[in-house]
Amino acid sequence: MTATAVETVDITELTRVGSGLVRPECVLTHRSGLLFCSDWQGAGGVAIILPDGRVRRLAIADPSLALRPNGIALEAGGSFVLAHLGNETGGAYRLFPDGSVEPLIEQVAGVPLPPANFPLRDARGRLWLSVSTRKTPRADDYRAAAASGFIVLQDERGTRIVADGLGYANEFAFSADGRQLFVNETFARRLSRFAVAEDGTLSDRQTVWRFGPGDYPDGLCLDAAGGLWVTSIVSNRVIRIEPDGTASRLILEDSDAAHLAWTEAAYRADAMGRPHLDRQPAPVLRNISSLAFGGPNLDVAYLGCLLGEALFRFEAPMRGLRPPHYDLDITPLLETLDLS
Repeated sequence: MTATAVETVDITELTRVGSGLVRPECVLTHRSGLLFCSDWQGAGGVAIILPDGRVRRLAIADPSLALRPNGIALEAGGSFVLAHLGNETGGAYRLFPDGSVEPLIEQVAGVPLPPANFPLRDARGRLWLSVSTRKTPRADDYRAAAASGFIVLQDERGTRIVADGLGYANEFAFSADGRQLFVNETFARRLSRFAVAEDGTLSDRQTVWRFGPGDYPDGLCLDAAGGLWVTSIVSNRVIRIEPDGTASRLILEDSDAAHLAWTEAAYRADAMGRPHLDRQPAPVLRNISSLAFGGPNLDVAYLGCLLGEALFRFEAPMRGLRPPHYDLDITPLLETLDLS
């Protein structure tokens, strides 16, 4: 298969979006022009960025909950599913427009969930959730041999694990027809693909791409041609992979060579830890962790950053695949928040 021609984006083409954000790890777009990202300020919640760059916050009303949203998913009406990334506890929780919270998934088969990574509602409304590792602390699984991550599905049949043995499960995405699920395995440094059955069963696991030195795949989304866009922490790279895994293209990079070498040496020695992720001396980006296509034509790319206090955007060389949440009616959220 011939690789799709995609332009490289220069770092100087990036524009900051918003300010004062607290760990905006996951970013979502909506047809309204609003941007949503995870927010660790106070008890946690969702930061909302208006088209003019102003920031509003949908905060958890009960400060005793102190959830730590890693990934977020937008629902009809403007509620959000939060993947709770606690130090030892996890789960999926719904945050309503009034700031109230209800638990959605706290355990599977009677076992409490470890810290959760990323939630997603598919086109049928089913809730999927990734858990990176069963190890505590999580940094003990920043290893090439990581294999305790899993994916949970909640639907009318209940809540169950549908994929296990993943090498630090991170963001995942569905193909346009919903018949394939792609998932980043961050510290196994691979992108995997599953076939999705009608009942949500995942099977036929295949490796689509193996990443090289310095790359730790985190965020994942698809473009309109089926290409897979991956954001890598540490290397601060955006990489596009052909749908069949035959080729890749570096879209964007903002790396620090010394930091890459230091982290790579630790990774190869099975000594990688929090300091390697909590520092990012690159000139502009701060560990890019997610990407979402937005704008009227879905041709603007927005980047979430683990260590940043703002998002970044650039004009994408391709249009993104329209996400299931993009056209949801969020009127209750708009009526609750002061967006004037």
